[in-house]
Amino acid sequence: MKIERLGQDKIRIFLTFDDLLERGIQKDDMWREIPKVHDLFSEMMDQAYSELGFDANGPLAVEVIAMPAQGMVVIVTRGKVNISSDSGRLDDEDADEDIYEMEVTLESSDTIMYSFRDFEDVISAARQLKASKLTEEGKLFSYHGRYILTFDAASSDAAAQNALIAVLAEYGEATSVTNAVLEEYGKVIMPSDAVKELCSHFSS
Repeated sequence: MKIERLGQDKIRIFLTFDDLLERGIQKDDMWREIPKVHDLFSEMMDQAYSELGFDANGPLAVEVIAMPAQGMVVIVTRGKVNISSDSGRLDDEDADEDIYEMEVTLESSDTIMYSFRDFEDVISAARQLKASKLTEEGKLFSYHGRYILTFDAASSDAAAQNALIAVLAEYGEATSVTNAVLEEYGKVIMPSDAVKELCSHFSS
């Protein structure tokens, strides 16, 4: 579990699938109101307080984004809930202090994203993807001193996705950056066919 501050009232929590499995939670469980998910959220808020001093008292807006390769990205914003609305709120009159008053938004992303420290690692991954005939597509971004390759997973089946992820994980690492953040704040280096372009420009 990795937690980072995005602003005074906003944090981002990155949960890998291993984080979920360790707690007996399946990916689909995040869409259900079950005790294990409530326990996980309490654990996240405790860790956010101990690491960042983020106090989760009061209304919270929680955005959960499931990503095919990375796991879950949870964005928590303090003080954004419409108090007059009961939609999506998990509190009630008899709730104790450990239950948070929050409005939850659940999303699923079809984008596979991997981050690379060095450009040489990006080139190596691209060569492997092309040699394995997995894909010649993809977008390449620069973001906070790292290179990020993204792929649309909606057009491929599960086996192809897993093969793609296996190659990317060999050279890079899963990132907690969401596609929306990358599109807005990242710098586009190659807007399409990144694997093909990389192999063309940097042939061995």
